[in-house]
Amino acid sequence: MTIELESKVSSLLEGIASRLDISPTKYKQAVDRYTAVSSWIAEGEFEGVEDIHFYPQGSFRLGTVTRPIRNGRDADYDIDLVSEFKISKKSITPQKLKEVVGTRIAEHEKYKKMLDEEGRRCWTLLYAEEDGVGFHLDVLPAAPEEASLRTSLIDFRIAEKAIAITHKNKNSTYNWSSSNPSGYGDWFDNINKVAFESAKSLQQRSLFENNRDIYASIDEVPDALIKTPLQRAIQILKRHRDVRFINHSMAPDKPISMIITTLAAKLYNRERDVFSTLRNIVTHLDVLSDLLKPGFSLNKQLQGQKLITRNSDGTWSILNPVNPSENFADRWHENNHQKAKAFFEWTKWVGDDIIDIIGTNDVGKIVKSYESTFGQVSISTARALGLPTSAAVLSAPIVHISNPNKPWGK
Repeated sequence: MTIELESKVSSLLEGIASRLDISPTKYKQAVDRYTAVSSWIAEGEFEGVEDIHFYPQGSFRLGTVTRPIRNGRDADYDIDLVSEFKISKKSITPQKLKEVVGTRIAEHEKYKKMLDEEGRRCWTLLYAEEDGVGFHLDVLPAAPEEASLRTSLIDFRIAEKAIAITHKNKNSTYNWSSSNPSGYGDWFDNINKVAFESAKSLQQRSLFENNRDIYASIDEVPDALIKTPLQRAIQILKRHRDVRFINHSMAPDKPISMIITTLAAKLYNRERDVFSTLRNIVTHLDVLSDLLKPGFSLNKQLQGQKLITRNSDGTWSILNPVNPSENFADRWHENNHQKAKAFFEWTKWVGDDIIDIIGTNDVGKIVKSYESTFGQVSISTARALGLPTSAAVLSAPIVHISNPNKPWGK
């Protein structure tokens, strides 16, 4: 592939990712809403609580928000908000903390109507917007983790941010579960830092010029809207996963976002564009599929990378980079390694649908791989870029996804 063609494909992917992303207007709405919820909770009276710290976690914190798909259609954005009560977890049970947060939210006349049934870890507020694009705001009750449990964490500065979150079991009992979303965000930011600083000035000015109705100055443009090749690649990967597993027999075992994000960040090598970033990530992950083979333990090169580890007993490990005691792949060995098989089948699909397809003169299939609602925009972009795209794809309307499996168009 020529450098010119790679650049054009990267531009196409960049545009697709930007349309999957949350818009500046929606981002502001989300911030306004979780700020209002935070203020309401903070104004409540909670015995023994010195302070409450509120902050976003997950894709909203990492800048990798991707419009989800549910039942084959674009769905509401998921926003995760940590509600960290500055109280010793020894002085309150996880059930009590969960209950007081839920009770406080329900005391608000508007929020009570929006409050969903209690989740395993969160209370969820369902926002419906006039433009049809809403939010699911998950409020996660938490307390600072005990100092004795922080000693197993990697970095002291990250360990200080560890929290204990409430978890409701299937039998309706509750327990604490250790987590560190803020520390994970710092870890991700450190990897993303150089690319972020390189992209910030130009993107910040562009966002300001295109959103003067929102921002009075360039300085008001939030850093969270600046996107690097790593962040765009993760958005592309998550959307590809969502589309590819619709109506598929392996859908219950599709890769979770934390695994995709963690591996992509570990493999990022400061590539300057989205396509190069994706190619590097997919190439490395595809090699790791050899871990499924019987002689995996003899391959020292695979085992030495420590991205994905298959242990001598057949279990798998993908460790949380800020909490080695948390294994994102702790269930990969179940059902004859079904989740592991689903992951490596997916990495093969990514290679087929994005990387290898460039040489087939059918770039338009990339568009069909990702976009269910606004695909025509990207088809027009591909055509304007002069990318090799089959006439059949260019002429076909892009509609809501119904049954996209068995690769599109095949």
